[in-house]
Amino acid sequence: MTRTAELPAAPWTGDDPFATAVRAGRGPLWLREESGLRHRLDVERWCGPVDAADRRLLHRSARDGGPVLDVGCGPGRLVAELLALGVPALGVDLAEASVSRTRSLGAAALCRSVFDRLPGEGRWSAALLADGNLGIGGDPARLFDRISELLAPGGLLLVEVETADVDERLTVRVEDGTGRLGAPFVWARLGADAAVLHAARAGFTERERWDDRERRFVVLAAGARRS
Repeated sequence: MTRTAELPAAPWTGDDPFATAVRAGRGPLWLREESGLRHRLDVERWCGPVDAADRRLLHRSARDGGPVLDVGCGPGRLVAELLALGVPALGVDLAEASVSRTRSLGAAALCRSVFDRLPGEGRWSAALLADGNLGIGGDPARLFDRISELLAPGGLLLVEVETADVDERLTVRVEDGTGRLGAPFVWARLGADAAVLHAARAGFTERERWDDRERRFVVLAAGARRS
């Protein structure tokens, strides 16, 4: 396995395959492993309107009406829908094209890493990790620790997980339909059981899990903030 810690984070800038697809609103696009195995990225769904599965996810995130942070907001459909429902929401994404598209929908978004300083730290009522964004940074333990810092005690983290029972750390590239590849970066893929296990080490407890339209979700509640 590649020593992923030596790789830089993906820059997500310029005209890489991901940015080009987001601007166009369509793929095809894949995450390509070093072995050649590819995972399809559902760009058309991300760039389109929310669907029924999204609405059920957002309903859970907005139960108490508090502010919601969408980590890896992508083209912004979830942030925009939350705002349309009257729920304060902010998207965070490293991809400049994603942030631009989110803002074009009238939603608020920052071009920033979740590991950078963010507004409202320790006061968010809920956070989203949808559309595979549990993979951010290739280190689930670090990601769960960071989100526990962002959430208020008892705040909810709503995670979309893999439907397969996996717990993988990978080096991947984004590949488009012409075979063009972006820069390598580290990623993770976790099923529900693995996600709950890693989250527990950061003080989260499982509240709910469900399948919806061939997607799988887990709701986790943050514990008391650790010093």
